[in-house]
Amino acid sequence: MTNKELIRRVTDLVNPICLEAGVSLWDVTFEKEGRQHVLTVFIDREEGVNITHCEQVSRALDPQLDAKVFDSLPPYTLTVSSAGLERPLIRPEHFQWALGKAVHLSFYKATNGANELVGTLKAHDGVQITIVEGEEEKTFAMADVARVRLHFEF
Repeated sequence: MTNKELIRRVTDLVNPICLEAGVSLWDVTFEKEGRQHVLTVFIDREEGVNITHCEQVSRALDPQLDAKVFDSLPPYTLTVSSAGLERPLIRPEHFQWALGKAVHLSFYKATNGANELVGTLKAHDGVQITIVEGEEEKTFAMADVARVRLHFEF
């Protein structure tokens, strides 16, 4: 099973579990960390996510991952976590949710002399992203952007 297929199947399994737990699914990842694989389910809730929410989702999802369809996976650790304050924006609905919020862009290579930029998300169409930095509106091709995440001032 490919990573993309695994993530789709886990997403299908965990969406109703999240609904029942009163949280929303932010993202699912399956990554190799050192010698281990980690399956991470990121959840969100407007009022914030606590350990009880994570535990509820984990306990409901874990037995479903014992299905035969997942037998071909390498040994992995299941983690359920909050999406976090500086969560990555990946899917179109993430960008839609973040409109008007501060975002941090990281570029593959220096753009206008900078590797990173912070501004307010104005628009995103999957091909381009527009932010407002100070009074200046700037548009970048998404092909040049390595990562976009929510920006939080501490």
